[in-house]
Amino acid sequence: MPLINPVQSNPKDSTEEWMNKLMGKTISDSESSATAFSKKDLPEGHRVVGPNTRTTRDINPDRLTISTDEQGIVTNVGFN
Repeated sequence: MPLINPVQSNPKDSTEEWMNKLMGKTISDSESSATAFSKKDLPEGHRVVGPNTRTTRDINPDRLTISTDEQGIVTNVGFN
C-alpha cells in the first residue's frame, strides 16, 4: 500500500484519505494490521494525542494530528 503525501494542493483531500486509513484503528509501534496502523507509515512530524494529552497551540498545516480515545482508537485526524 503506497503512503500518502501529507502535503497536497488540497489539505481536505489528504485529511479524508488519512481518515479512511486510520479511523477506528489503533496506532502501533510495530507492523500494520486490520486493526492497527504502524507509526513508521505515518508522515514525519505527526503527533498522536490522547484524551488528556496536553498539546501546544501552534498551528502547523503540515503536521498530521491523530486523536485517540481512552482505548487508543483513532477518533479524529487533521492537519494542524
